[in-house]
Amino acid sequence: MAKRSATARKNTRLRPRKGGDAIRYTARMPRVNVDRHRVRRGTEVRLGRIDTKQDGGLSEEDGKKRLPVLTERLAELQELMYAEGKHALLIVLQAMDAAGKDSTIRHVFGPVNPQGCRVASFKVPTSLERRHDFLWRVHRAVPPLGSFGIFNRSHYEDVLVVRVKKLASPRVWKARFDHINAFERLLTDNGVAILKFYLHISKGYQKRRFERRLERPDKRWKFNVGDLEDRARWGAYRTAYEEVFRRCSTTHAPWYVVPAERRWYRNLVVAQAAVNALEKLKMRTPKPDFDPASIRID
Repeated sequence: MAKRSATARKNTRLRPRKGGDAIRYTARMPRVNVDRHRVRRGTEVRLGRIDTKQDGGLSEEDGKKRLPVLTERLAELQELMYAEGKHALLIVLQAMDAAGKDSTIRHVFGPVNPQGCRVASFKVPTSLERRHDFLWRVHRAVPPLGSFGIFNRSHYEDVLVVRVKKLASPRVWKARFDHINAFERLLTDNGVAILKFYLHISKGYQKRRFERRLERPDKRWKFNVGDLEDRARWGAYRTAYEEVFRRCSTTHAPWYVVPAERRWYRNLVVAQAAVNALEKLKMRTPKPDFDPASIRID
């Protein structure tokens, strides 16, 4: 039997699973087609026409087997990113309430080294934050080179909530699309890879998730009566999101509309998109500034 090349050995990863078998990760392994969910620049998106229960033609069993392989690969790429120190990864998660942002973070990024991954959440601005431009608090939370950052809600709240609840005039929030695009261009020019995901659910699915929270004593803490106010504005939020996708999905910072009612598929799409983006960076382990063969450890 011919020996595998060094490249083939390098691109192979093994992960144990029940029964003593192994799932093999290689650069050529079948990948989830995440491009089908990517919003092309300037595209008119109609959320009502996008199926929230898509599964990419995969079975749940197959999808759940693939996820641990991808999350292990994410962990490897995170370590490589830290070692090289030339890039960072910023994940932006947006969704209507109960779409599973926290769950996505836990399942996709839970296995990576917590020292190299920070989650930031943007709520109502503080009095100090209101005295600065709307991106001031966001820029401070951008991950440094060598690490991952996750925005659980983000700077897009300033063209979503602000618009829907009429917290600022159209003149103010419309100008912010250009500010956001310039901000994201600045980040990518400085080594930050950006992926933005909208977790897409139906109004009926949200209703079922809210009811589940009320029915289960261990989940009631998640229910916020104020969420019903946003639910009543469902159509307005959809319109706002559709303009966000049209105005702010770029080649360097794309938006993905991820069907999120099959949670295993949602996790798979986010993980695969992250792996794809990181592998495109062509990161390399830095060479030591000494001769390893000359080192003797007594």
